[in-house]
Amino acid sequence: VSDASGCSMITLLHTGAAKFPQNLLPRARQTVRSLLPAAVLKVYNSIVNRKLASHGFGASMAAMSSFPPQRYHYFLVLDFEATCDKPQIHPQEIIEFPILKLNGRTMEIESTFHMYVQPVVHPQLTPFCTELTGIIQGMVDGQPSLQQVLERVDEWMAKEGLLDPSVKSIFVTCGDWDLKVMLPGQCQYLGLPVADYFKQWINLKKAYSFAMGSWPKNGLLDMNKGLNLQHIGRPHSGIDDCKNIANIMKTLAHRGFIFKQTSKPF
Repeated sequence: VSDASGCSMITLLHTGAAKFPQNLLPRARQTVRSLLPAAVLKVYNSIVNRKLASHGFGASMAAMSSFPPQRYHYFLVLDFEATCDKPQIHPQEIIEFPILKLNGRTMEIESTFHMYVQPVVHPQLTPFCTELTGIIQGMVDGQPSLQQVLERVDEWMAKEGLLDPSVKSIFVTCGDWDLKVMLPGQCQYLGLPVADYFKQWINLKKAYSFAMGSWPKNGLLDMNKGLNLQHIGRPHSGIDDCKNIANIMKTLAHRGFIFKQTSKPF
């Protein structure tokens, strides 16, 4: 593609944008970018940023226009921490319950749910558990039970508009353990129902392997390394792990990856 024809493509796409089907416009612009020489692409990005700035939009809007739309309005990033020891104790109980609400258009965090949970079967945390997760006894003593926390999750989901049937959202976890094993297992033990919104999710390890062509054996550490990202916080802190998941998702989305459900229907 010559510089002249590249500029013509830019002009055509912008002047005809009003007549172009809006659901196809981001993909069309993405296609144009992929065909443009570096010099023309630089001019194109400059034009886009100037137009956004003239309308009062900042860098976040410019970034939003740089990747194709996702299938979901919101991604709900979740990462449990649970009671543990060596050898493993049974049953394991959730002690940290964090969720980040990620906007599917901007891939930015819009809201946070974060609670610690009082374990009841093994109320005393083991030294191994505290060393691994950074959660000390005082952080779980007197906290709500899992049943109470699940009720508050439902209230938060409703407040955030996530229970509206017209709003498409899905949970995202680093692996299948959180929603395939941990939550249903503890709910079964306690005789609690599992809400339908917890029964489908995206396993970030699978998404990453689809996008990058390699399996992240060491989870978040490998994914951050593979994408040249700095690890956020401490490993095995639930809320910090959620922030890392969100950062990895944002990076993959900016590379053009579209996230899809990986869990099989219950």
